[in-house]
Amino acid sequence: MIFIKVEEELQNACPNLKLGILQCSVIVQPTSEALQTEIKNGIENLQANFKIENISQRQVIQASRKGYKACGKDPARYRLSAEALLRRVIQGKGLYQINNVVDALNLVSIKTGYSIGGYNFDKINGQITLGIGKEGEPYEGIGRGALNIAKLPVLRDETGAFGTPTSDSLRTSISNEASNFLMVFYDFDGQGALKEALDLSVVLLDDHCSGGDFEMTIY
Repeated sequence: MIFIKVEEELQNACPNLKLGILQCSVIVQPTSEALQTEIKNGIENLQANFKIENISQRQVIQASRKGYKACGKDPARYRLSAEALLRRVIQGKGLYQINNVVDALNLVSIKTGYSIGGYNFDKINGQITLGIGKEGEPYEGIGRGALNIAKLPVLRDETGAFGTPTSDSLRTSISNEASNFLMVFYDFDGQGALKEALDLSVVLLDDHCSGGDFEMTIY
């Protein structure tokens, strides 16, 4: 199973941080009607039970925002991906439709409140570490162009930075040829329901993405 080394600087800033890791095989395809229905139902449930002002009060979102502040980043300017997705769906804007794998990840994110990184594992080179972004560190976010990752929690491999809880990088994104999928869940206070979120991911990936060879861990 893959191991992500948390660097000392981030450990000191966020001493209760836990990671959930899920790796599996997938087949990337257009999103099926069945998954679209699950997404629609999930959105309707959120719209019925949440308002915009309630989002930041969810325990896992609140902890994530505190984690950003501890690293020196303003979570109101650089929103966590889960918070951004939740704001979209509660405002009636829906979720972006990308492919079955990304759409399943986004459904898990809005249901659980976790910001989740999703990566083509075959595009990752060598040991993965999680630290804090540096000034001027190069990073091209998906659909965002150059992203200022200074003071954000950031995943790196031997090539460089490739993931943050705000936006993942284009280099490791899930395109049609991806077959080896890696998910990283960020639990900044260690009090969230990581196991349940991982289990939900397994169900969705199995049902809608031909997922197999599942390996998951929490540490």
